Amino acid sequence: MANRVFNFSAGPAGLPESVLLQAQAELLSYGDCGASIMEISHRSETFKEILDSARNGIRTLLAVGDDFDVLLIQGGSRLQFSMIPMNLASREQTADYVVSGAWSAKALEEAHRECDVHISWNGTSDGFDRLPVNEDLLRSEKPAFAYYCSNETIHGLQFPEAPDYGSVPLVCDASSDFLSRPVDMQRHGLIYACAQKNVGPAGLTVVVIRRDLLERSSDDLPGYLNFKSHSTANTMYNTPPTFAIYIMDLVCKWIIDECGGLDSLANTNRKKAELLYSAIDRHAGFYSGHAQTASRSNMNVVFKLPSDELTQSFIEQAADHSLTSLAGHRSVGGIRASIYNAMPQAGVESLAGFMDDFANANG
Repeated sequence: MANRVFNFSAGPAGLPESVLLQAQAELLSYGDCGASIMEISHRSETFKEILDSARNGIRTLLAVGDDFDVLLIQGGSRLQFSMIPMNLASREQTADYVVSGAWSAKALEEAHRECDVHISWNGTSDGFDRLPVNEDLLRSEKPAFAYYCSNETIHGLQFPEAPDYGSVPLVCDASSDFLSRPVDMQRHGLIYACAQKNVGPAGLTVVVIRRDLLERSSDDLPGYLNFKSHSTANTMYNTPPTFAIYIMDLVCKWIIDECGGLDSLANTNRKKAELLYSAIDRHAGFYSGHAQTASRSNMNVVFKLPSDELTQSFIEQAADHSLTSLAGHRSVGGIRASIYNAMPQAGVESLAGFMDDFANANG
């Protein structure tokens, strides 16, 4: 479509064009059922096939077997901030938290309500401009689990690999880089992600949990807040977000069939990010990246200009070039270019070229 823009929104974010076109073609009638996917029963065989396909797509891409369960639920990260300590630790146990940005800080705040918390590392004093290496982490003696956020969208930070906590169950908020690169699931006890960054529309949360950890869920928990409830009900404890799951299924197929899997997609994402970071580094006196080089995110490129006036001009002129949703988060300011899986190479090339032109004209 001629009026489609390059959408750099941090979320809800862009979806692959081929996925949108297929959803458009199937919107009024999915297959031969004569009704939209949004209209059919979640108990129907048609939807069960979609649900199984979506969960198997996650399993295939993450290379996990039956020792993990894939739960498709609702509530977003905000609910997981509470559900995870509720289910994985008692009030007397300690959980280790790595506070690397705004989202892990919010998770920590909620965890305090549910269990004892030990802060392994806190980047607040550095303005969240870098991530810890393993030597920086202060581990408690016997944590029930260790929590980190693999990619901090607001500050543009991404762990190059998971922190090392040995045999302690590692919990990861992967909301903004889920299915953007391979993950060593054997180092994790639980990974969760909101769909609206890389794998679908808002309203769906994916929880991939090691089955032995389900036994920690107390029967005293409210039903919806109990991971075991969702697992026992085959992830249909309540009516699931059917359309969002359908879209996620299409996205998983797109990653496998059109992107060549996570290894290939990770390489593509890295090259896209390098284009923007190279533009920042070429004009280092004009653009200043928020994240230190070793902590730079391949998903969210965050940088500032010399003044608020130039920042506003950058945003307005970029929009004239069909480059939209580039304003940084209100807590950080500047520019944030979110270049998730569905952002095409052409969009990143266009933004990098605009960055060169803008710096040359205003620097």
